Amino acid sequence: MKIKTAGDKVFDFFNYLFVTLFSMACLFPFFYVVSFSVTPYSEYLENPLKLIPSRLEFGAYRQIFEMPQMWTGYKITILITLIGVALNIFLMLISAYPLSKPDLKGRNVILALIVFTMFFNGGLIPNFYLIKTLHLYNTIWSMILPGALGAYNLILMKNFIGAIPPSLEESAYIDGANEIKVLFRIIIPLSKPAIATFVIFHAVTQWNTFFSAIIYTSRRSLWPLMLILRDLVVDDGGIARDVMDAGSGVTEFTIKMAIIVFATLPIILVYPFLQRFFMKGLLVGSIKG
Repeated sequence: MKIKTAGDKVFDFFNYLFVTLFSMACLFPFFYVVSFSVTPYSEYLENPLKLIPSRLEFGAYRQIFEMPQMWTGYKITILITLIGVALNIFLMLISAYPLSKPDLKGRNVILALIVFTMFFNGGLIPNFYLIKTLHLYNTIWSMILPGALGAYNLILMKNFIGAIPPSLEESAYIDGANEIKVLFRIIIPLSKPAIATFVIFHAVTQWNTFFSAIIYTSRRSLWPLMLILRDLVVDDGGIARDVMDAGSGVTEFTIKMAIIVFATLPIILVYPFLQRFFMKGLLVGSIKG
């Protein structure tokens, strides 16, 4: 065991200090929003930096629970996230596995075309025309299919699978397994850290999506949760004013804070369950396949 010198101890002290301060800086905005979602507005006016309220008020949450737009947005966002993540992982696996084979005919040409899309695309107008032509406009699929498979993630997954020892696949072939069995019984179980990492990345992306809804939908019933939040900010609290009960003492500011917490809490609660896989998969694709 290495004995730490005085210099090592000083370095560790400042290292922990920096990480602690950085973590507090990252947590402060969320804690600020949570605190003032349950703080009486009068206390906020007296001291906007008072993060610990003298008493808690949950009137804003009671009002947004009665807000139909929030539940509709939740339903759309959950559907987009679940279907989008499942489709993304499925397409990524069935594409990355064959592309990880060096003897695949046309492999270099396919990879070149995939990389090409990372630098060039048709643009917003052709994409919109494509969605209209495929009759996907004003459907939930218009917010799922355009981002169903990302080139960058596909290449990372291909590299990860390519780093799996070929001897494992060869042993399976000797036992009579075909490509499908090898993929689902060997490749996928060994790729759990990478899959969990991409699940988190894509789930966060899908949960926070709003731009595709702006472009590809005109029906308010198809708005995802984050587009409702954007409308709240752009319209300067229009939605908040719609649900605000004048006699409850709850203000527009408090409702805004409560809606932000209400919208971001689910994705935060999911992360701890995938954290151990996420930590293992941080270096996914770093080994060249």
